[in-house]
Amino acid sequence: MGSPMEYKNTLNLPQTQFPMQANLVQREPQRLARWEEGRLYDRIQAARAGAPRFVLHDGPPFANGDVHVGTALNKILKDIVVKSRTLRGFQVPYVPGWDCHGLPIESKVTQELRAAGRGDADAATIRTACDAYARKYIDLQRGQFRRLGVLGDWSHPYLTLEPQYEADELRLFADMVGQGFVYRGKKPVYWSVPFRTALAEAEVEYHDHVSQSVYVKFRLAGEPNTFVLIWTTTPWTLPANLAVAFNPELHYSYVHANGDTYLVANLLLSAVSQKCGWENYEIIRTAQPEELASLSYEHPFCPRTGRLHPAGFVESSTGTGFVHIAPGHGLEDYHLGLKAGLPVYCPVDDAGLLATTADLPRGEQMPESLVGKSVLSKNGRSDANEAVLALLAETGALAAREDYTHSYPHCWRSKTPIVFRAVDQWFIRIDHAPGGEGQPTFRESALAAIDTVKWVPEWG
Repeated sequence: MGSPMEYKNTLNLPQTQFPMQANLVQREPQRLARWEEGRLYDRIQAARAGAPRFVLHDGPPFANGDVHVGTALNKILKDIVVKSRTLRGFQVPYVPGWDCHGLPIESKVTQELRAAGRGDADAATIRTACDAYARKYIDLQRGQFRRLGVLGDWSHPYLTLEPQYEADELRLFADMVGQGFVYRGKKPVYWSVPFRTALAEAEVEYHDHVSQSVYVKFRLAGEPNTFVLIWTTTPWTLPANLAVAFNPELHYSYVHANGDTYLVANLLLSAVSQKCGWENYEIIRTAQPEELASLSYEHPFCPRTGRLHPAGFVESSTGTGFVHIAPGHGLEDYHLGLKAGLPVYCPVDDAGLLATTADLPRGEQMPESLVGKSVLSKNGRSDANEAVLALLAETGALAAREDYTHSYPHCWRSKTPIVFRAVDQWFIRIDHAPGGEGQPTFRESALAAIDTVKWVPEWG
């Protein structure tokens, strides 16, 4: 019997040089090496010299770790745009870059220094270590992006830590200063006490938090036994109180309870009476918004007075219908303070400790017993809160207290509660007209520029 027939020999198959197996693990690096050796990117740019130019401005990744799925997706999508435009005949130079500044790098570097027993390193040492850390991950990510097949001028990226880049930023800033756009002022920001830095919205995460909430009696000026009753979940901000807000759309009443008279919103009276233990209270009369706006009060433990101000942000869902205002510790407080001409008073330093400032006369500020107390909350308690509560009890201003569980912003790196704190910042006057009176302002020029942009998609 003859040998079995090889049926594959009876098929008319095309002849090919392609291997039967992909072997991508071995072949991809070989292909990328050929691109590098053949200077593929440079040859493409030379072939498109003189063609219409299309430029993709690359918003850079952060140089603080390996490429992850988000950075990979971002870079691949941009590479698709670059290559598709190149195939359509455009000259498309692509200069990649890296963001090399910011808290993520500083945080990692300080952790490494502490682990190495160098927790007391000075600023210059930390900066040098941050530079080395960033360059390490620039090289690492550059190799990873190349493995993804992304073409670009990888030998000449832009780096935000390069002196030339920093100098260009300073020149632009100086030009804006010269045109009168820039001014310095205070505004409340999210503040991370452990890292002693301001945080952006994207660096804040929310978790359930137990706050020490208190009902506090603010004595009306000239009225020995009459009080405005406020509620707050941040007793440590009371040293910064400069005003009290009420909602002119709500109804308020004078209420007699336990021998004293209190101003409270009608809708919250029942809940407040339970919290404060008013078994038998009596409504004396209604307080009109005009009357409320004319009232002054005495601070419960600082030798100064404040006024009541109308504000639409005061709610009737919790509290008393009155909100204590500290312009240096909240955005709504800040805006009301600006409107009322109040100083942006923030008696908390970078380390999160209560401190006196130059914003008010020393004699009108907090007692010495509060200075140096930390506002940072640990397990629902803080030294500053405990000291303020003790002072309120001592002066008879504490009407009630209870633990209050609510969603509260935390620093996404230290996982600690943030504080709202006014710090000196640079601002840009968007309604300034650099060309003089009658010329377009920055805002007007920016809005006009929108009409010159081709948006893809058009509704975007």
